[in-house]
Amino acid sequence: MNGKLSSHSLIHKGPGFYFRRDWQLYALVFLPMLFVLIFKFAPMFGLVLAFKDYKIPLGFWGSEWVGFKVFKDIFSHRLFLPALRNTLLLNMLDLIMGFPMPIILALLLNEIGIKWFKRTTQTLLYLPHFLSWVIIGALAYQLFSVNTGMINNIIELFGGKRFPFLTTDVPWLFSYVIIGMWQTMGWGTIIYLASISGINPELYEAATVDGAGRFRQCISVTIPCIRSTIVILLILNLGRIMGGSFERIYALSNVAAVEYTTTIPVLIYRWGIQGMNFSRATALGLFQGVIGLAMVLFSNFVSRRLGEEGLL
Repeated sequence: MNGKLSSHSLIHKGPGFYFRRDWQLYALVFLPMLFVLIFKFAPMFGLVLAFKDYKIPLGFWGSEWVGFKVFKDIFSHRLFLPALRNTLLLNMLDLIMGFPMPIILALLLNEIGIKWFKRTTQTLLYLPHFLSWVIIGALAYQLFSVNTGMINNIIELFGGKRFPFLTTDVPWLFSYVIIGMWQTMGWGTIIYLASISGINPELYEAATVDGAGRFRQCISVTIPCIRSTIVILLILNLGRIMGGSFERIYALSNVAAVEYTTTIPVLIYRWGIQGMNFSRATALGLFQGVIGLAMVLFSNFVSRRLGEEGLL
């Protein structure tokens, strides 16, 4: 009875009680929250530029309010549709070809019994995630150069013809996707391996008793148990379907292959930083963010309707 009374009285304690009891936790949360408010939410005030004919000398309040005129201008611009097409194409190829790769690698690494080999492989796989795209771009041009690249030297050594991996439009497109897969697949693999490590071993024991081999255990036990992680990462990737990596495109672009290098992030950079047209760049960035948010909400809604855990 005393336990019931004490728990019942604890429920009616005011917020001051919890703050005094857990003030260390609130203090730890304070700085990250302050960082988010200053560097994430406060800059949203700048979105007002998308609805103004912004002039630097006039400032935020002195510039003329033009409503949706800036959006009409960017939607009718000759570069908008090619940039939209390229953005969707590059990110869809990344999603189709790159998203399954970490799952496959995690399943393969999970089956490795030699611990030192498994840890070494994990390390080698996720190290590229920490490399700058400037470094990766320089390495790519050193490896895939038509005249002096090591890959083309090897191809020629075996009697083949040198191939323009990065200096022709379609080969550049697939080289872009493959290089991106190499850079990102290790980090995703670690996330899936962490999820796999939380699976109850008794499920594998029960599958073994039922006569399931290792492949059948992967299909019937491992994948269903990490399905929620797969769904969450898929939702996050769909949220970036209108974005993509500006650094990656900029590091791998060149004057010989320009068909697919103009994307929405690149266009924002050209209009905003190079062209000093901040209103147009802000409007395009806002359009990009709204579509990305809509994709996240839609995919989250679909996943919940299908009985999966979502983000929200």
